[in-house]
Amino acid sequence: MLIRYTKNENGKLVKQAEIYTKDEHNIPINKVDPDAIRACGRLRREGFQAYIVGGAVRDLLLGREPKDFDLVTDAEPSRVRKIFRNSRIIGKRFKLVHLYYSDKKILELATFRSVEASDRKNIYGTIEEDVLRRDFTFNALFYSPQEEQVIDYVGGVKDIRKGRIVSIIPLKTTFVDDPVRMVRALKYTVTTGSRISFKLKRAIKKSAPLLMSCSISRLSEEVFKILQSGHSWSIMQKAVEMDMFHYLLPEIEERFHGKGGREFYKTFFKSLRRLDENINRKGERRRSRMIRRLVQPSLDADGIFENPELDYMDVVKAAKEVILPMIAPNRDIEEAVRLIFKVKNISMPRRNYVKHPDRRRAKRTRTRTKRDKNTTANTN
Repeated sequence: MLIRYTKNENGKLVKQAEIYTKDEHNIPINKVDPDAIRACGRLRREGFQAYIVGGAVRDLLLGREPKDFDLVTDAEPSRVRKIFRNSRIIGKRFKLVHLYYSDKKILELATFRSVEASDRKNIYGTIEEDVLRRDFTFNALFYSPQEEQVIDYVGGVKDIRKGRIVSIIPLKTTFVDDPVRMVRALKYTVTTGSRISFKLKRAIKKSAPLLMSCSISRLSEEVFKILQSGHSWSIMQKAVEMDMFHYLLPEIEERFHGKGGREFYKTFFKSLRRLDENINRKGERRRSRMIRRLVQPSLDADGIFENPELDYMDVVKAAKEVILPMIAPNRDIEEAVRLIFKVKNISMPRRNYVKHPDRRRAKRTRTRTKRDKNTTANTN
């Protein structure tokens, strides 16, 4: 193992980071996204630092295939934009760069953030500062594909090997700074097989009400990440256990405690288990199918499909109410309802589109003009 040192105020050498070589971390280079390798190499040739960071490094160390490869650099977004023609700067508050490739692949590239930075400030810093802004130790690892080395400032590699989730930021402040970290902790304990310590578990239960302060869009995105993980059954069970489910899906949680709540609980989690099976077997990750599994148990329990005067839009409205305050695009919810109609062999109502008079007039004009041109051509 290599050691990275720095000097303290007195000029003495102090251990700063542990560097694991390829023989020590055993990450096969052929498992690393080749575009991520090339992007890091390009930035290095331009004189900048560049690493693969976060969940991709964690998953590679666990022997899993990463879903995404995020990059980090000391180059500011405007400079990155000039280096990569296939890039675009995104974000109004804290700017990131997206690198676009074929097959709709996107690599997200961030600039090192200062400890003074927030979601509303573009304050850039060093790698040493950036690592302290990350949530858990196993998400704060940097991988250099050029040297095939893992740089570890916070003991993340050891925590992965011991199967534990450790917060970098003190527990008194980490969830106050970002309550969504609690949801991610539950997701990580299931997807990585790591355990949550007693202190971390206690902090999550105590801080769960802070989720009420999160934006609806962020919580909605986290719920969808859980649903598409292939482990939604286990993660949602953990959310119930940790008193967090109420803040994610309150309308559904309320049914657990109502009349027939025990049976509904079983039906709901059976639906999630089927969702996980479909995702793990077929790789199906359309949001409409996730929403269908989420809302159908509630709609069935309400007996909405037993109504002889069943109205499609009434079912769509009811589905939206089931997942409140979570939000989803109308097209996904409507598609979810259509899937339920199909499974239940209920015929879909025909849509009657009423065209605007001006559009009808324009269409008649185009048809008449085309007909006149054809007539002229035939005459000549």
